[in-house]
Amino acid sequence: MCIAIPAEVLEIKDDNIALVDYGDLQQEVRIDLVDVKVGEYVLVHVGFAIQKLSREEGLQTRQVFKDVYAAMEE
Repeated sequence: MCIAIPAEVLEIKDDNIALVDYGDLQQEVRIDLVDVKVGEYVLVHVGFAIQKLSREEGLQTRQVFKDVYAAMEE
């Protein structure tokens, strides 16, 4: 099973690279597969933004991941 993580685009750099924020981590990812702007949300899989999300979808999905990780720690 593959998992894609929601992230907010903070900055777009040269060569189709964007700096994204996962909430607790920032990382550079490739944006060759999507047309995005700063402030939009994307799903990231193995270093590539593969799909755009609405802000609401991005935040909801991020919360689901937090809830799952919290439950796993119990």
